[in-house]
Amino acid sequence: MSTDPTLLDSAGDPAATRVVVAMSGGVDSSVVAALLARAGYDVIGVTLQLYDHGEAAHRRGACCAGQDIYDASEVARTLGIPHYVLDYESRFREEVIDRFAASYASGVTPIPCVDCNRTVKFRDLLATAEELGAQVLATGHYVSSRGLPDGRRALFRAAEEARDQSYFLYATTAAQLQRLRFPLGDMRKGDVRALAAQFGLPVADKPDSQDICFVPGGNYAEVVARLRPEAAQPGDIVHLDGRLLGRHRGVMHYTIGQRKGLGIASPEPLYVVGIDAARGEVRVGPREALMVRTVTMGDVNWLGEGAFAEACAKGIEVQAKVRSTRPPAPGYLGLEDGAPVVHLAAGEEGVAPGQACVLYDSAGSVARLLGGGTIVRAERAARPMAQVA
Repeated sequence: MSTDPTLLDSAGDPAATRVVVAMSGGVDSSVVAALLARAGYDVIGVTLQLYDHGEAAHRRGACCAGQDIYDASEVARTLGIPHYVLDYESRFREEVIDRFAASYASGVTPIPCVDCNRTVKFRDLLATAEELGAQVLATGHYVSSRGLPDGRRALFRAAEEARDQSYFLYATTAAQLQRLRFPLGDMRKGDVRALAAQFGLPVADKPDSQDICFVPGGNYAEVVARLRPEAAQPGDIVHLDGRLLGRHRGVMHYTIGQRKGLGIASPEPLYVVGIDAARGEVRVGPREALMVRTVTMGDVNWLGEGAFAEACAKGIEVQAKVRSTRPPAPGYLGLEDGAPVVHLAAGEEGVAPGQACVLYDSAGSVARLLGGGTIVRAERAARPMAQVA
């Protein structure tokens, strides 16, 4: 049996190394399990039951619904590895779904995948892996984890830029990184599909999930309305100049940068530029009003060198990513009125509170993830250049 120490970046005996693989039932995590099993590691597959199958089993490609649990079990059977299904429904509802609905009700745009990764998948599943006697938890995320000279580990963007998932993993702590591994970080999706076929995995041709796992057909408003009915209360649509333009169907239907579905007549294109949930107002304006120059962050997780407070006080150049679908762009991390801020050198449009501002090392061809935080406030005004030079 062949071994590949680069899979886990470890020189230990694979047969003496127990690895828990988080198996979602998709092709990526299935290939991770297959690679590790082939390399001789003591592999245990774990699948999380995250919500009621009666509601979700019909969703094709949704994470950890009934079909996915079955698929993960079939992959484990094919590989000849143990497989366990853990009931995480209550903690997933509390940590992810309830927060998701509360965010929309308060007028901000959440990222449920970040909440899931930082709580259920890594915090809780790592504890389960430890109970199972595993030294490592491996997942199918497209991100690279590498050792540093001082013994710590760092996260880097994936080799295939279009697949990179580091934006959703910024909240992973330094302690968690010591036990987490991401074997697909330096691979391309096409190669992963080819490996799935070579291994004879039953999910080799299974399509990737596109929706939020607990949102049927992408209709998140249905979930929010059920849990937070106040978010469905109608209110005013107000222009930045103070004009009342119409009525909206509830703040949960809107996000910063939205243009379509406003239901108002205007000779000029208008975009959502602000949401005041307390007043029940959706504010709209021209496209130029979407331009943001400065982002204030909260709940920051720092993976860079030294203490975060020291980095802010000193000020460092970074690459900042403010939307999952946009590439990192030049910025500058600093401190303003005691709060961490990122000055966006060229500005960004449609930056929404509740989303993440994720920071990468500005140097080098392979970007290291330095950390990130939740966007608390986005401002049009740029800081004076003396503060960001």
